[in-house]
Amino acid sequence: MIRTVFYRNSSDKLTGFRVSGHAGLAEYGQDIACASVSSAVMLTANTITEAFKIDAQVEVKENEIYLTLKHASDEGDKLLLGLLTHLYFLSDEFQGRIRITFTEV
Repeated sequence: MIRTVFYRNSSDKLTGFRVSGHAGLAEYGQDIACASVSSAVMLTANTITEAFKIDAQVEVKENEIYLTLKHASDEGDKLLLGLLTHLYFLSDEFQGRIRITFTEV
């Protein structure tokens, strides 16, 4: 299962995410659910750090990526909301393979 945790602050702004795991639909490198999630996550991370130049900490490990904004912002919140929305659509498409949770930071 792909596990996603979105972080939000006390003002209800999204401030980051952690995505880990494997959907288990196919072998590594052949799984369309994993490829869909990976592509969306990388697009969001690159848009935040490269296109919008929002200061963020990003860590990429084996089967895991973590991104947290150093300062909450409206732009960052909206970009993360776009990822969250996309992941909700993917979780509907690949039922039981993607879990989305939230935690307050």
